[in-house]
Amino acid sequence: MTDNARARKLADRIQVVVAETLDRRIKDPRLGFVTITDARVTGDLREATVFYTVYGDDEERAASAAALESAKGVLRSEVGRQTGVRFTPSLAFVPDALPDNARTIEDLLDKARAKDAEVREVSTGKTYAAGADPYRKPDDEDDETDGAAAE
Repeated sequence: MTDNARARKLADRIQVVVAETLDRRIKDPRLGFVTITDARVTGDLREATVFYTVYGDDEERAASAAALESAKGVLRSEVGRQTGVRFTPSLAFVPDALPDNARTIEDLLDKARAKDAEVREVSTGKTYAAGADPYRKPDDEDDETDGAAAE
């Protein structure tokens, strides 16, 4: 078994190699605007998972996924050539869920902003039940103790 530092270094190198190879060598017309976002390698350095995003609609994402699958052999041989490891890891391409998660978070933030605006509208012109500042101040306590000591 290897240590995690070596696996992280290999994953970083695989990410760079795959991105450069897609940019320079792969001329598949199905391949859209693909961004390699991350790569992870198992502890035994046998399998690598490459995460990617595609700019476009669902049809372009499906076409890019098919192009990546067909270019997997070229990409793996290029990874083996440039990394120099004894066993070249097999590559698995997984669409990154980051854009979907970001979209979900943005939707939740929009809902929170709408609720805040609603609360702000309801509270406009209202007053607090116990006054503007219902808490005692240190000066108030000093006045009370001075009055009690003077008696």
